[in-house]
Amino acid sequence: MSILYSILVFLHIVGAAMIVGYWIATMKEPTVHPRQRDGAFLQLLTGIAMMGLIPALDMDANYFKLGIKFAIGLAVAVLAVIGSRKVKKGEPVSTGLAHGVGGLALINIAIATIWN
Repeated sequence: MSILYSILVFLHIVGAAMIVGYWIATMKEPTVHPRQRDGAFLQLLTGIAMMGLIPALDMDANYFKLGIKFAIGLAVAVLAVIGSRKVKKGEPVSTGLAHGVGGLALINIAIATIWN
């Protein structure tokens, strides 16, 4: 089970890199890339799976922190879906929407790493 958990952590980090990496890459002309949406879904799925493994691995967990991370992750996913749909339709993506996706993902990373 611990190997599965480690694989999920790896994929969770890859999802974060997809969101923040594309955000930084498009900083001059903010937009939402479809891979940011994919990264947001990857983060949500792996995060939920890791939460499900916590009791099986007998780990201590701060469920309040995890709840906040889930809420922010859900907001990132919703914004990424809205932004990627706008891109697909050829509509402009507002700067606030694009920075909301990347900025909230970065806040989620900060919560994960700084809050003990």
